[in-house]
Amino acid sequence: MSPLFRFYLSCFFAFLCGHTVNYSVIIYAQDIIGSDLLSGIGFGLCFGPPILLGWYAGVLCDRLAPNRIIVISQLLFIVAALILLVAHLWVTIPANRAIPLIVSAFLIGCAWSFIAPARMAALGQLASVQKLHSAMVLLNLLIMLGFGLAPVVIAGLEQTWGWEAVFLFIAAGFAAATLLLTGVPSQGSDRPRKSVIKEIHEGLQAVTSKPILFQFLLTSILAYTLMGPMQVLLPKLASSQLMLFGLDRGFYLGTLALALIIGGLLCMALKARLPDGWIILTGTAIAGIGIALLSQIVHPLASAGILLLSGIVGGMVVSLIVAGLQTEAASEVRGRVMGMYTMTSQIIPAASGFFAGALSEYLGVADALLICGLLIALTSLIATNRLRIVRAFAHD
Repeated sequence: MSPLFRFYLSCFFAFLCGHTVNYSVIIYAQDIIGSDLLSGIGFGLCFGPPILLGWYAGVLCDRLAPNRIIVISQLLFIVAALILLVAHLWVTIPANRAIPLIVSAFLIGCAWSFIAPARMAALGQLASVQKLHSAMVLLNLLIMLGFGLAPVVIAGLEQTWGWEAVFLFIAAGFAAATLLLTGVPSQGSDRPRKSVIKEIHEGLQAVTSKPILFQFLLTSILAYTLMGPMQVLLPKLASSQLMLFGLDRGFYLGTLALALIIGGLLCMALKARLPDGWIILTGTAIAGIGIALLSQIVHPLASAGILLLSGIVGGMVVSLIVAGLQTEAASEVRGRVMGMYTMTSQIIPAASGFFAGALSEYLGVADALLICGLLIALTSLIATNRLRIVRAFAHD
């Protein structure tokens, strides 16, 4: 088994279990504790810590061997899963499990702050410059595959063996992801180190001095606004509006898996002919319209069809953004640039997920989804006119 294959397999386990624990926080808060607001808070904590830690994570990824950072991050995920397991087994009153859930969500957020940029930096060391765009599209495909399969995993395990099986699966998956990194080469930097503040400033200068990087980060902010409402509201929509429960709800949410796989595969198959910029900007608007439409549909098959189309477009958008950033960022600052990208991919879903959860608490899930989708679509249409450098971008 080649080091690159082991790395990709480790990524699959890590991102599958990472998204599984994210969804677990959301669904457990809604179904067991009975609070949409807590689900939004939990999701916010899962992705909120990078607003501070993400800057330091980018610096570390340009200093240390990325695999060291990955291993420590995965240990944090394991601890978070075990806290959820202990609370589920030993705390008899569901409402009293809110504090352990919040603590776990915070640890998950700390782990996400480091694991995502570290894996992207590690890939930059394993793949050649010529193959980096395709390698990053494949890595992002694994991220999206984990995101899409997580609800199916939760539904299958929870319905068959209970929540304790879900939490044990998460811990075991991260343990496997850690073992698979054995023997995968990973090097730290030998350049002279400066203060963390100066190195963060260098990363910011690299982005602001190259407009395509700056505009790619703006588009990532816009694209990831989609993720919060989808993760927080779709589980509730499936049960309250589509009347789907258990495995049926898991398969409905798992439609995203198929959609995101197709989106990533389309990027790989059509990489030489894709007008990257146009797809990124108009695709985000189309996905936003799709989210708004989901709020009005009560038939499960029709809803799954719209979700499939929105997911395909969203998968293409995210794949092209992250691949563009990888190829346009200089190797000496790549960790910091990808750290900034990771911050947008985590902080923005956290903020939009909290906003969506709060809207759902007071307006209902359908109205919340409609408002979120329309806002995203409108903002994307404005960006299509303004972000001209991204609009004209097509990779070589």
